[in-house]
Amino acid sequence: MSGTKWWGKTLRVLGIIFMGITALFTLMAGIGTTCVAVAAKNFGPKMAAIAPYSWLYILFVLLTTAIGVYMVKALIGLLKKKPEAYRDSIISLVLGIIIGVIHMIVSRSLRGSSMPTDGVVYVTVLTLIVFSIFKIPGIWQELHLDGTKPDDINRIAAAFTLLLCGIVVLTAPIWGASTHIFVKGGQNWANAWPTQMNMIGILLLATGIFTLFSPRGNRFLFLRRKKIELINTD
Repeated sequence: MSGTKWWGKTLRVLGIIFMGITALFTLMAGIGTTCVAVAAKNFGPKMAAIAPYSWLYILFVLLTTAIGVYMVKALIGLLKKKPEAYRDSIISLVLGIIIGVIHMIVSRSLRGSSMPTDGVVYVTVLTLIVFSIFKIPGIWQELHLDGTKPDDINRIAAAFTLLLCGIVVLTAPIWGASTHIFVKGGQNWANAWPTQMNMIGILLLATGIFTLFSPRGNRFLFLRRKKIELINTD
């Protein structure tokens, strides 16, 4: 893999990170909509307007969460360099945008606002643009998103994805506050589950650190390279 250009490796890492962050936002959006979907009247007069359509918002919860899981599957495929991973990434991103836009239109028509869904859709669109650029021939051949050639780039990409996702989860009550306080002076619903969010965030950070500095991962890579070298010399 020594012939791979540095910018190709960098773009691959960035693509995997973008996919990981998008998957996290999508899952958070899907799961987070559950409270409003089943008890909209508890979140102020504006949210109460969607109460008669709780069935539709429950559908948004199920579809958005399912798409988030699909994105995670695509992310794992990218890390394992599966040949179908890029296709899965594109399909999941397109589905995320479609459901997200429908969610936005419905929310704006019922309660006059669609935040925080807007932010998730914007991130998904950005990630789709990045992955579309990847398909440009001159760029694609330097990414090596699939195949079996040995390299350590995906381990690094996985580590930074986990670290950044951990930071996102732990700081959610801060960056999510502006779109999760539905009544002036009311509760910050971005911090509705502090214990669970902190545990998940810490676990992501710890796993990211372990992945980044794990000697086992480096040893596995070394042995794999030596095996391939021996095969090539036979």
